Amino acid sequence: MYQKQGIIPQKRHVVFRKKDNTLYHEELMGTEGFSGTSSLAYHLYPPTMVKSLGEPYSIKPEAGLEESLKALSFTGYDVQPENDYLESRKIFFFNDDLIIGIAAPSASMEEYFFKNADSDEMLFIHKGSGQCKTMYGTVDFEYGDYLIIPRGTVYQLKFNTKENKILYIESHSPIRTPKRYRNEFGQMLEHSPFCERDFKMPHTLETHDEKGEFKTLIKKRGIIYPYIYETHPFDLVGWDGYCYPYGFSIFNFEPITGRIHMPPPVHQQFEARNFVVCSFVPRLFDYHPDAIPAPYHHSNIDSDEILYYVDGDFMSRNNIKAGQFTLHPAGIPHGPHPGAIERSIGKKDTKEFAVMIDPFNPVKISKEALKYEVKDYYKSWIQEPSALTKEFFSTQYSEKK
Repeated sequence: MYQKQGIIPQKRHVVFRKKDNTLYHEELMGTEGFSGTSSLAYHLYPPTMVKSLGEPYSIKPEAGLEESLKALSFTGYDVQPENDYLESRKIFFFNDDLIIGIAAPSASMEEYFFKNADSDEMLFIHKGSGQCKTMYGTVDFEYGDYLIIPRGTVYQLKFNTKENKILYIESHSPIRTPKRYRNEFGQMLEHSPFCERDFKMPHTLETHDEKGEFKTLIKKRGIIYPYIYETHPFDLVGWDGYCYPYGFSIFNFEPITGRIHMPPPVHQQFEARNFVVCSFVPRLFDYHPDAIPAPYHHSNIDSDEILYYVDGDFMSRNNIKAGQFTLHPAGIPHGPHPGAIERSIGKKDTKEFAVMIDPFNPVKISKEALKYEVKDYYKSWIQEPSALTKEFFSTQYSEKK
């Protein structure tokens, strides 16, 4: 969606002067050269004034498992808090298309700004609230919000809370809404599970006319490069275009339902190169009189399936906690846990919240993630039925007899 804030000239790339007759400095911000979405930003000062450079350092993940054909689970919520935002980010899964991790920052970013020069970022706020400050303005966030931050965007996170839990994705390609939800003009279609009104746009453009030393940590190919700029990075007087950070609440996703069980693509929220992101939210179950609301067994042949459990009653899984990951790798089938199918029959709705990430290329599991592994998760489909399940079978049999 086209957005505009502050003051801008009538035409692109023309003379645009301040009151003292000096020029504003125009910058094109895009994520795919000159053919993708972009914005034009107007700075008080050139955005190129570097005073000094620090020593680069690596934050590349180490693989604990390069390849695996085993269903795995990890307790992501157990990641311990750290004051520093970047240091709190712990990578769990990665491949050539994306990085998936958990961050647990306990303090706002006060000493530096951050820019990811490689990747669009998706921050899902599992716990906490605050503001994402950028040169485009502020995007407020709270529990349940996705923040989408285009690559190259300098930002600071200001937290209102001490305890914060964030599921994050670094996408090496632009993160977009699914094309099938939009018409040829980009407008959301009537059957889309969300519309333009649901997005949280940047607001309150603040122009910082400040000189000094402004530390910006820039990530490029797994290396952090410390830069010291002479001017504040948020010195815009105006901007317009299609490239900017925004938010979206999972609570605003309107689920698509049917008489019989609908496949996972109806839950899709975002897409990028070689992966998709889905939102599972409370919804009415299937309403065919003989419908089985639990998902059918299915083979992961084309993609890994990573589920991050947010809140509520996780209908198809047993003994799952909030903040837990499950990884069902491409190549083998998976499905509901023992008893889940029977439990679902006759139920009217589900109360679960979860974020699903399906990478179409296998992910590596980091050494960090293995610290939080749930042992023998792959055996969880052979557990004996619970007493409740046995009672259910017995009752059903007696009634039919």
